Amino acid sequence: MIVVTRLNDSQFAINPDLIERIHVNPDTTLVMVDGAKFIVTENLAEVIEKIAAYRAHVIGLAYSAGDGSAGDPDTRPDAVVPLRPRRI
Repeated sequence: MIVVTRLNDSQFAINPDLIERIHVNPDTTLVMVDGAKFIVTENLAEVIEKIAAYRAHVIGLAYSAGDGSAGDPDTRPDAVVPLRPRRI
């Protein structure tokens, strides 16, 4: 979730994966996949930066799952485990 600010200065968290598009005319408007619209005080670059930071955080968590070693190939989500041949 990312935290954004309404025009009345109240903050709320929103799932950035559900943002379909962002309009700036003149206020920044988040248009969700279900058609809901939210006007926020952050500018376009700030919203994009928050989304990028959120996604980097999620990827970092995926890499550090397991023993906490981000460089350990066994904890990488794209790691391939070779299959052992079956004995008949």
